[in-house]
Amino acid sequence: MFEVPDIIIFYFKKMFDRIREMSTKSKIITAVVVILVVVVGVGFWLGWFGGGKRAKPLNLNTSTESAAPVNTGEVSPFSGLPCANWNRRPIAVMEAADTSVRPDSGFSDADLVLEMPAITASITRLMGVYVCNDPAEVGSIRSTRHDYIALAAGWNAVLVHWGGSHFAGDILNNKVIDNLDLNGSFGYKAPQCGFRKEGIPAPDNGFAKFSTLLDCAQKAGYSMTDKFSGYPHQAEAPADQRPKGGNLRVAFAKPYDAEYDYDPASNSYLRSWGGVADVDANNGKRNAPKNVAVVIASSEQIEGQYNNVQIGDPQFDSVMEGEAHYYLNGQEYVGRWKKDKSSWASKLFLYDDKGEEMKFVPGQIWLEILEPGQGLKWTPAI
Repeated sequence: MFEVPDIIIFYFKKMFDRIREMSTKSKIITAVVVILVVVVGVGFWLGWFGGGKRAKPLNLNTSTESAAPVNTGEVSPFSGLPCANWNRRPIAVMEAADTSVRPDSGFSDADLVLEMPAITASITRLMGVYVCNDPAEVGSIRSTRHDYIALAAGWNAVLVHWGGSHFAGDILNNKVIDNLDLNGSFGYKAPQCGFRKEGIPAPDNGFAKFSTLLDCAQKAGYSMTDKFSGYPHQAEAPADQRPKGGNLRVAFAKPYDAEYDYDPASNSYLRSWGGVADVDANNGKRNAPKNVAVVIASSEQIEGQYNNVQIGDPQFDSVMEGEAHYYLNGQEYVGRWKKDKSSWASKLFLYDDKGEEMKFVPGQIWLEILEPGQGLKWTPAI
């Protein structure tokens, strides 16, 4: 039960003693002022004023998801591809969607790329998750939000970011996830691990050498062995059983809208961004994931520009599951997603229409978090 400190009781008694000595008119004026002060103080405490949604006390349950691996052999838990780094802990890097810095650097080497609204019905932000490959450079690196932390923690990743919202800062300062803050603001402050690139205006000019990030994570004392169970996989469809084509449109607000043209020869989805072919600035390669997963989750503004996506985080969310669509082998599949909001470290589960974990084909997964009402359209080849 809440107890009023003795010092507050003392000063209230002194105040009321003074009120008793006043004239009737003065008593009335003073009483009104006291009431207004109390109401305003309580209002700010409960979040009545300022347009913000008051966060729940932080749930610091950070137990790492430790289920048995769903893949066999020395393969990435995300892509299912064999590689020398198969059991290296994932490095998750926040990156910009701003047109001023497209194309981004590093996405062609990611095992998984997450794209999610950073402002409701508007700007998106991305997170590249790396296990197998080491891109030369990653960027533009941007700030994180609490929703991205919830997903990265469920993948047992080290989160790399350039600052963050104050909601995210509270979580990082409570060590919910291992992180490298290249802005030097929250959690593990690591401004020495990134650099500002000349010729690009702030705040989109933050970059890092990936090899430097690995060194910084080790120097921070973080375990670099992976504990994430992963996502299951299946064999690719034979070439003669693949459709001739198809187009997927993921209609984020322009210019963040994305399209994927299915290429049967490579069994991948050639990505376009805002109507322009999306390539990796490091090597000029077209971003072309083997799998596209689209999770439907609502978003709402909670304070100023900051939003909350109902994706199963412990701080704000009441929703822990929803609709999901999957695109692989040139086909569309429908299922459900689930994430247990009782723990930051809970895995984002992706299920098929039978309630079993969706089996992806070996290769990169591009995970889109799309708001209800935003267009999602798959057009098979004729």
